[in-house]
Amino acid sequence: MKKILLIQTGGTIAMHLDNRQTRLDPDRFTHLLLMEMPELGKIAEIETLKLFFEDSSDIHPTHWTQLANCIHDHWNRADGFVILHGTDTMAYTASALSFALQHLSKPVIFTGSQIPMSNIRSDARRNLINAIELATMPLNEVAICFNDKLFRGNRSTKISIGDFDAFASPNYPPLADIGTQIELHETWKRSRGFFSIQPTYSRKIRLVKLYPGMDLQPWYRITEDDPGVVIIEAYGSGNIPMKEPANVPAWIRHCRDGDWQVVITSQAVYDAVHLNVYEGGAAAANLGAVSAGDMTLEATLTKSMYLLGAGFRGDEFQMQFLTNIRGERSF
Repeated sequence: MKKILLIQTGGTIAMHLDNRQTRLDPDRFTHLLLMEMPELGKIAEIETLKLFFEDSSDIHPTHWTQLANCIHDHWNRADGFVILHGTDTMAYTASALSFALQHLSKPVIFTGSQIPMSNIRSDARRNLINAIELATMPLNEVAICFNDKLFRGNRSTKISIGDFDAFASPNYPPLADIGTQIELHETWKRSRGFFSIQPTYSRKIRLVKLYPGMDLQPWYRITEDDPGVVIIEAYGSGNIPMKEPANVPAWIRHCRDGDWQVVITSQAVYDAVHLNVYEGGAAAANLGAVSAGDMTLEATLTKSMYLLGAGFRGDEFQMQFLTNIRGERSF
């Protein structure tokens, strides 16, 4: 029987209703898990580990590093890993882990729920059973299991606050469909080499969402800091305004003169950024901005944090960012 390490980090799945508010309750969750779901023992030999207990809105890169180190420390003790996580930032954490875990040869499956496990109509039981079973399968992936689907972690984004169908993979098909049987599709092929981790993330990231009437003047001050990465959420396929008060090309030139990397992503969820479609995008590319392609915002941000943390700068950063290193982009 396969051995699965179940890592608890908090989130709605581990909450309960108290005075009309949901609160984290790790002890109650552990009781429910062990006493009310004995069927899990028929799927795998499960060891549980309480790493931390946080609402996912409080998760940050230090927690990502903890998770990567935890998986590394227990690598030889488990055949697969299931991480219980809040839904709000699950796609960020899954993306971040996908870059940190190198030469992955075992499944790392994230799951959670929209309703606490202690509630009668919770989706937690189904998601957890599916995630445990998937963690016993030949998957070299960091993935998200939710509502009878398995998505590549760095291709996922949260699309619903209240529906059980909370996640989607807009520009990449599901890794598995779950019905009476689990149907696995093609997954990321393991690269040669021994499993290792690079769990360092830089926080020198600035995320700027364009909107009509935006004043860019306050953003000129970012170059007072040490160089990092500016991610611009542009319109459509990467289009940007070119006239005052939001002359984005002039601001990009200012950022590039200060050795900041500039990445163009889109406010649209589906399809890809192509900087050669409109004059604004072409101007950004001519100034040295790079396209996020069809990556999610979560993957764009965490990949930038990972590459800076790994020491990539200048042309090396751009080359790595434009390379599909973990299945996060199509081109």
